[in-house]
Amino acid sequence: MHLLPADVTTASLDLEPADWERFRRHWEDLHPDVYADARGTRRLRRYGRFSLTGSAGRIGLLSSDSFVQPEESNPLYIGVDRTFEPLTDAFVTDPVFVAVLRLLARLATALDAAPARWSAKVHPFRVIASADADGLPTPEGRHRDGVTLVSSLLVGRQNALGGASSVFDPNGRRLLRTTLDRPGTLLLGDDRRTLHSVSPVRPVDRSRPAYRDVLVVTFAPG
Repeated sequence: MHLLPADVTTASLDLEPADWERFRRHWEDLHPDVYADARGTRRLRRYGRFSLTGSAGRIGLLSSDSFVQPEESNPLYIGVDRTFEPLTDAFVTDPVFVAVLRLLARLATALDAAPARWSAKVHPFRVIASADADGLPTPEGRHRDGVTLVSSLLVGRQNALGGASSVFDPNGRRLLRTTLDRPGTLLLGDDRRTLHSVSPVRPVDRSRPAYRDVLVVTFAPG
């Protein structure tokens, strides 16, 4: 596991702080997650799959298909085919997204010998909280995603308390607890050796909704 502060991520990607605000606007074009809604969680998202091959990290957009959790990973959705709206063309071609994907590919390769091809699954999420209902970033609780690298990049927070990320070893010992509080803060984990969860989100001002916008990207061979 590793936490990259916002300033380090921004410098590594050769971005300006203002780039995060432009990138965050894609989160205004997400769609409701009907599977989370059925369990009482207000969440917006889209989904896309990419291949990255070669030392240069050539990026290919794959058909999204259904999203299926691997065995022994997310206990809520094992064996459930979930279909989400695809990423927009503007998102896929955004220079910030492309830079993030290439950075994560290099970090995934640092965890393990590079396979012939990485398969990256990309999930922009918005979790919404209100005075009547907490926002639940991980309604499944502590879990794995069944991949090599799991990453969570904060893109924005509005009127939000909570949303603390925790990482655990296989025996349940907490290794890290941190709140991603600035756009560009990036939490990385070796999903083969750790589990993770995020605490509920609540509004600071209970008369207005609270948002937590993150980009979750996973890498696995294939």
